[in-house]
Amino acid sequence: MSLDLSARLRLRADTFTTAREFFAGRGLIAIDPPCLMPAPVTDPSIEVPRAVGPDGQHLGYLQSSPEYALKRLLAAGAGDCYALTPAFRVDEHGPRHRLEFTLLEWYRLGWNDAQLRAEVSDLMGVLLGCGTATEIRYRDAFMAATGLCPLHAPLHALRARVAERFDYQGSPLSRDDALQMLCALEVEPGLGATAPEFLIDYPPGQAALARTRLDAQGDRVAARFELFYRGLELANGYWELTCADEQRARFEADLAERQALGLPAVPVDQALLDAMPGLPDCAGVALGMDRVMLLKAGRKDLAEIALF
Repeated sequence: MSLDLSARLRLRADTFTTAREFFAGRGLIAIDPPCLMPAPVTDPSIEVPRAVGPDGQHLGYLQSSPEYALKRLLAAGAGDCYALTPAFRVDEHGPRHRLEFTLLEWYRLGWNDAQLRAEVSDLMGVLLGCGTATEIRYRDAFMAATGLCPLHAPLHALRARVAERFDYQGSPLSRDDALQMLCALEVEPGLGATAPEFLIDYPPGQAALARTRLDAQGDRVAARFELFYRGLELANGYWELTCADEQRARFEADLAERQALGLPAVPVDQALLDAMPGLPDCAGVALGMDRVMLLKAGRKDLAEIALF
């Protein structure tokens, strides 16, 4: 049963106020980033709405995250900051997805991903009254669920697992596509059943905007984490990459993959790349606030708590 309008309004207001007070108490400054920018993310798995004027003139792209804007401010000297802002993704609609949603994204200078995870856990406790989050390495969770090592299993074994378990008959999957499919269908459903749980140290091919490092076994992994709780993916965070040349190479790899997949061409955010030489060592995370409110209200469908 959906919440009545008064309860929906109060849920949203209380949740946002709690988050703002949390960050004010820790000295972070609030930022209002633009929703419309000249370039979108290059990630082939993410499409965003394009703004077009009445004469058909291209105006820009609605953003899937305030990340690029906030990083430019960090590079200019903004310091620890956060944004509570609308975000957009095309073809995202269902009980747990909407085209427009609300992200809480923040950055901590001089922190790594482990330090940021501790703060995410603190915030979750304040917002949801849950216990301290646990964590598990991607490698360990993947091996427990599939019997395969995500870093060393041959590609044919990963593809065979996908075909066997999910009757996949499409075009041959890349290594990262196979890993992502197996993780989404076999690993993630078992995470965070009773308490928030971080999945950490992703395969390097899924680094996105995170730096990479060597793990305890000497394998290169991404300094990236995601947070899961009660069947929902809630957050995605990085110990941020600060090398402009490496970031450009990743953008170009994304563009090549988009072309191979027949996806629309998009521009690279040159302003971000130009700013990156000044980007300080930092960690950042984006938290999906609509899903947090879904958990807080004890509901299963975003339509039950949405205002519109």
